[in-house]
Amino acid sequence: MKQKFYPYFLLVSMMVALVGCKSASKMYQQGNYDEAVELAAKKLQKKPGDAELVHVIQNAYRFAVNDHESRIQALSAGQSEMKYEAIYREYASLQRLYDAIYHSPEVMNVVEPTDYSAYLVTYADKTADAYRDRAYRRMDMGTRESFKDAYFDLEKALGYRRGDLELLDAKEEAYENALTRVVVLPMDDGQNGFRFSSYNMADRYDLDEQILRNLKYNSSNLFVKYYSRAEARGLNIVPDQVVELRLNTLQSGRMRNVEDRREVSKDIVVKETVYRPDSVVKEYAKVKAILTLNRRTLSADGSMTILVRDGEGRRIWSDHVSGAYDWATEFTTYTGDERALSENDRKLIRIRPENPPSDREMINCVLNDIQAKANNQLRNYFNRF
Repeated sequence: MKQKFYPYFLLVSMMVALVGCKSASKMYQQGNYDEAVELAAKKLQKKPGDAELVHVIQNAYRFAVNDHESRIQALSAGQSEMKYEAIYREYASLQRLYDAIYHSPEVMNVVEPTDYSAYLVTYADKTADAYRDRAYRRMDMGTRESFKDAYFDLEKALGYRRGDLELLDAKEEAYENALTRVVVLPMDDGQNGFRFSSYNMADRYDLDEQILRNLKYNSSNLFVKYYSRAEARGLNIVPDQVVELRLNTLQSGRMRNVEDRREVSKDIVVKETVYRPDSVVKEYAKVKAILTLNRRTLSADGSMTILVRDGEGRRIWSDHVSGAYDWATEFTTYTGDERALSENDRKLIRIRPENPPSDREMINCVLNDIQAKANNQLRNYFNRF
């Protein structure tokens, strides 16, 4: 058994090595020089001195360097203000090849790679300067959109020059000028005189807070910030836009009960007369019952108007959202002769009616529905900015 296993194991190992070599060679032949260098470098660590791998990596590295340096020359001759980032990427690819070779002593013996780290430093600085200069030009335009574009330029600049204080300050300035500051006003406590035994002004103010909190922590727009009126006053913020929320209706309906009756009947044995064991006479009679399907329902609904004004009080957008909650329970009763009921009828009458929700529970459901829709509409509106 052992004599059969070892030759098979050696054969598999040779096939794996051959496939690895052919893969690097195939990449080289297809012109994927960077991939060929990196793969051949890995394979040479396992098979130092492999003639075909040495041939592949030496030629692939030479062609890869020629390709990248040719692109660098073409980019350098161009007029694009952002050409330095593309040049940086070319040098980053060259440095990645250097690292792949340098970290393998077996490969360093057959290839002499060039270290491009100094070029990376130079062109990282040039790229950061290019993004910074374009950001400053955009900030000079003085519009909210130009400040927003400048913010992203400065963020990219910081990717090439991390922690630079000048860039960090400029980025903060661009962000502050790109912001749309929105104040969500508390709801008017004199609205329409809503009064329910289980609903009071505390609930209404909680609705305000829930909407504001949801906007604050679930906004997908980086450049819109939301404040309560108290927060805006405390921070001396002059709002760009103001949101007013007004409940128009909020009501809980009365219980409704709809009945659906049907008659059931069955012929049953009321008397048996036995004349002899094989002769029995049965007398039948029809029994009846009335099944009543009861469906009880409750509903509640409400509506809200959302109004957005600019910083000077002019109306610029409005919307109307509504919420609803419906509850229902079904149960069956009967009158008449129970013997007329089928097994399915008996199952129905064993179902007990559910207890209805309280007014507070229903109103809260309506308010939750209104809140979710209001937040969705407000987010959609402010995502335009």
